[in-house]
Amino acid sequence: MEEIFSNEDKVIITTLIGVLMLLLMGVALLVFFFLSRRKITEKELEKKTLEIGYQKEIIQSIIVTQEKERKRIAQDLHDDISSKLNVINLNANLLKDGELTAEEFITVNDGILTATDKTLESARRIAHNLLPPILDKFGFKEAVEELVDTFNNSRKIDINYNLKYPKKHLNSSQELHLFRIIQELINNSIRHGNATKSTLVIEEKNKSLFLNYSDNGIGFNLKELEFKKGLGMKNIESRVSILNGIFTIETDINSGFAIKITI
Repeated sequence: MEEIFSNEDKVIITTLIGVLMLLLMGVALLVFFFLSRRKITEKELEKKTLEIGYQKEIIQSIIVTQEKERKRIAQDLHDDISSKLNVINLNANLLKDGELTAEEFITVNDGILTATDKTLESARRIAHNLLPPILDKFGFKEAVEELVDTFNNSRKIDINYNLKYPKKHLNSSQELHLFRIIQELINNSIRHGNATKSTLVIEEKNKSLFLNYSDNGIGFNLKELEFKKGLGMKNIESRVSILNGIFTIETDINSGFAIKITI
């Protein structure tokens, strides 16, 4: 009996140990699951925080860009339009007074006509900067071709381009954003990159639009964020974000610049 009882005790003890081991394993799994879940949640929160921070930067960049545009337009209106209208106003008052010789009358009248022509030219230029007429009348592809040809004719840079843009692939507002991106890229190549040659390719594949741009300029260090901002990259970044696009940059000091944008 003692031997049987002893065996039963051993079975009970073994069973209890097994149950305890299972419980410990269960608790360990629960703790592991809890800690893993907590870590995943923290990572998700961190990711969300970064996304929110990124969105705030983009919004701030858009606001700054809009304010710069407003200031530029206000400056153009003040310098080009207001000053010329003041000249017209002064000359018109001279005519109104009527105390002019025939020769003076002709001189003042010619001055009014000249100032009027210059005012109209300035108004057209300001309007062109706000919305290029060719973009509105003929479309995105033609507007980009005119832009590139203008730069090529200036001989500041030689741009080789290949535009395979399906008409109306983007709406008019999106086309304007993409046009401004190209404009900014070329300006950056000339002003900051000291580039003499660049390449622009636009094509559509599988309903996505691809823009590849590169130049032979001095490039820059991607880690220097303040340098990127100085090159207007924040402006480009904000416009790409508005277009729900993504971009990658390849550049280094004395190694040129290249950007790939996918929309």
